Amino acid sequence: MSDTPPEPHNWGRWGDDDQIGAANLLTPDVVKAGAGAVARGRVLSLSLPIKGSTSSNAPCTVPHLRGRPLPQHFMSIDGGDYLAGAKPPAGLSIADDALIVSPHGTTTHMDALCHMWNGSRLYNGHDSARIRSYGALRCGIEQLPGIATRGVFLDVARHRGRDILDPADRITAADLEAMCAAAGVTIGAGDAVVLRTGWTKQFYRSADTYWGGEPGLATDGALWLAERDVVAVAADNSAICGLNAQGGADEDLDGDIHMIFLWRHGIYLMEMLWLEELAEAAPATFQFVVAPLKIVGGTGSPINPLAIL
Repeated sequence: MSDTPPEPHNWGRWGDDDQIGAANLLTPDVVKAGAGAVARGRVLSLSLPIKGSTSSNAPCTVPHLRGRPLPQHFMSIDGGDYLAGAKPPAGLSIADDALIVSPHGTTTHMDALCHMWNGSRLYNGHDSARIRSYGALRCGIEQLPGIATRGVFLDVARHRGRDILDPADRITAADLEAMCAAAGVTIGAGDAVVLRTGWTKQFYRSADTYWGGEPGLATDGALWLAERDVVAVAADNSAICGLNAQGGADEDLDGDIHMIFLWRHGIYLMEMLWLEELAEAAPATFQFVVAPLKIVGGTGSPINPLAIL
């Protein structure tokens, strides 16, 4: 077990105190170039819905990983009064919300740089002992204001002539190169790459198949993207990488996709996106905008990514 990552990595690249990683690549020119990718002025949400209640199976109707606590959504109008006893004026009705969400594996979300690490050091060498039960004191999700940049859409399923990839399918560097060449796109520093496998749709066809492994990015594909200085990688599966039938990754630590992106390079990961409307529109590039909730010390956050075409 090593406290320092293998080369290549971004530790120290933006200073010893850096906690935002590849977000440092979002220079004014990069942000403005992302806005320049807007052609039609159409806005698409890339998020799954959050459904939850204590009296229905609503949370189970949205893709999620088994064993994770499902979202819970309570409405005060149903009798759970979250107004602390306040009485509204006569004739006025108020509906209020309380929402409990564990984002990893249960909804569209972004991983913070403190989400996974190896040894005793987080991204950029920060001490992992600063991860406490009350939150992460280094590299928490609140460190990232948000991302506004050019999105590059790579529909892997369509590239392979499929609607949904098979669970054993892996997205290689050769796949990424071929798709970029076909689209006439060169991935550049600060881009956000969005990968469609079609896997979110699989849940609605067969939840058991959805839970029996999933397609995803291969190690050489992850290294290829990291080499191009992307700020984020987003996908419609639950782990960016592929998963085996037991729900685990087959790569060793040096080849683990989360280790390559989060720990070694400070590249953000966004999982469980809904990409079907984006696939219908089929843009090669677009403006990608997303912001996490300011959860102090959070290892991740629910998000609603936007594609502005």
